[in-house]
Amino acid sequence: MQKKSENPEAAVLVSIDFGDEDYRESLEELRLLAETAGVCVAATVEAKRQRPDAALFAGSGKVHEIAEMVVEQDIPLVIFNHDLSPAQMRNLTVQLQTRVIDRTMLILDIFAQRAQSHEGKVQVELAQLKYLATRLVGMNTDMGQQKFAVGARGPGETQLELDRRKLDKRVHLLKERLEKLKNQRDVQRRSRNRSAALSVSIVGYTNAGKSTLFNRLTKANTYVANQLFATLDTTSRKMFVEGAGSIVMSDTVGFIRHLPHGLVAAFRSTLEETVQADLLLHVVDASNPNYADQISEVNKVLVEIDAGDIPQLLVFNKIDLLDTPPSVQRDDYGKIN
Repeated sequence: MQKKSENPEAAVLVSIDFGDEDYRESLEELRLLAETAGVCVAATVEAKRQRPDAALFAGSGKVHEIAEMVVEQDIPLVIFNHDLSPAQMRNLTVQLQTRVIDRTMLILDIFAQRAQSHEGKVQVELAQLKYLATRLVGMNTDMGQQKFAVGARGPGETQLELDRRKLDKRVHLLKERLEKLKNQRDVQRRSRNRSAALSVSIVGYTNAGKSTLFNRLTKANTYVANQLFATLDTTSRKMFVEGAGSIVMSDTVGFIRHLPHGLVAAFRSTLEETVQADLLLHVVDASNPNYADQISEVNKVLVEIDAGDIPQLLVFNKIDLLDTPPSVQRDDYGKIN
């Protein structure tokens, strides 16, 4: 079972509205991500802009407002609901005189906390180091020798000295380990395929209830929690369905909007269970008013991992949380629409 920090770190959330339709939902997800990472949200700062400020992303006036808040409330962390360039990250850290992370770094931190298997931990570290490599661009020698924590909680197990040669060597080592783990997983998959069992993979937006469905169908005991990314490691169980025969059911990591591309790439070997599936059970949180957008976001990731053409069965979950009871729509002839 995963544990949260007993003393959550206070943070200011910063979100800039550029006119995107999903702005409100994106901001709410940032709050949930922060809470999942063990962060206590002290305040939220919002602004509207046509485009990001090249130097400070939010503009000098808004950054001055955030800086005053940081000093007055002694806040050690500022989280941006956007991806920041290395220059913006550096400038904001200097201006705010506190630790600054972006949405990608926050998600990477959550994955680092949640990963349980050796393969999961290797995949997360690889994604973190690849992201750190982009942060080295433009850094001076002194800053490049500092220790830099990816996550929201400051220096910890994910800390690495920013030396380009050491970083590249570590990335190469992790890729080799991941390739060996992928080969082992391929052998296991081929062994299952020889049994002629149908392969079914459960996919969906994070916290849609995938693991709950998996446990009900397979009588397994996969970790379940009402939080984002409760499950990272793929779990597979064999079951028998009358009329269909043997089925290998797999529970996979959930998706989210703006999921870092590097994270998807790093988790490619884990997501192979989805790519190789005969059928996808796409679990949808029917109680979420934006469930249609969430379906679209999941399908985008499926296309990215070359699983967009696999047959899907939509499974609407959490209907007990709907304000109005579900109803069956029929046409003039009594057929269900």
